[in-house]
Amino acid sequence: MKTAISIPDSQFKAAERLARRLGVNRSELYRTAIADFVARHSTETIVSKLNTVYGDRGEGGALPTDLKRMQAESIPEERW
Repeated sequence: MKTAISIPDSQFKAAERLARRLGVNRSELYRTAIADFVARHSTETIVSKLNTVYGDRGEGGALPTDLKRMQAESIPEERW
């Protein structure tokens, strides 16, 4: 599908330089950039990263006690 977008000249020029350096055409550069942006912002990716950081288990198993303490201290106490 073809589309038209407006971007500042400085971003366009930077994208052109990057495309030349990577040896890809402009369309491929923009397709890759959009796919990466969408993947990084997908709900599943965000939830997975949050679960890794704030869950009971990290990627390698249980979180160290010091890390759990720091996480708990980083959340302000609220009066209910």
